[in-house]
Amino acid sequence: MPEKILIADDENDIVRLLQDYFEINGYEVLTAHNGAETLRQAERGPDIILLDVNMPDIDGFSICTRIRGHVSCPILFLTARVEDADRIHGFRAGGDDYIVKPFSIDVLGARVAAHLRREERSRQKTSAKFSGDLAIDYAQRCVTCQGEPVPLAKKEFDIVEFLSMNAGQVFDKERIYERVWGYDSMGDSSVVAEHIRRIRAKLGAACRQNHIETVWGVGYKWVN
Repeated sequence: MPEKILIADDENDIVRLLQDYFEINGYEVLTAHNGAETLRQAERGPDIILLDVNMPDIDGFSICTRIRGHVSCPILFLTARVEDADRIHGFRAGGDDYIVKPFSIDVLGARVAAHLRREERSRQKTSAKFSGDLAIDYAQRCVTCQGEPVPLAKKEFDIVEFLSMNAGQVFDKERIYERVWGYDSMGDSSVVAEHIRRIRAKLGAACRQNHIETVWGVGYKWVN
């Protein structure tokens, strides 16, 4: 079954170019030319989304924020904006990559394929071992250190699962809250910091090693 890619851009020439390229390479292609259409197409379950930032009705960052709670596939922003603040805004909105226009279509294709391979590895992964004798069994939803269980509450494990399966990537509190509690949940992202404090205490007591690193001013990342 071909992988499904959603291409959302208000420039018709870019949409046609990308549609032809990805169809030739065996993808099923969905297209959208404005924000409202993108929101409708996202309901069709794409495996990856190429999302223009400068859409005419709803900007790409806002679209990403709105769909991230129920769309877990990679979202790659396409944009002419090159400022670091824009990149940070994109990642905080829930984007997974940032492609600056003009871009090489072959490089874009390679990055799309790399994100899809990473998603496939995540789906197939049932357990993983990390340094310090820490082991995470995603199927059984348990964490052990030197064979001894580390007692984590449900949300604590959810955070460990999300961060560890995206090791090295930085996520702010809002993104973690959306992925673990859900975009429509009533609450405050400040609970993320308290949950991470408890996770660190439990992992530190069991393994004497901190696997969740704070990236000051941005968020948190998992380090092996």
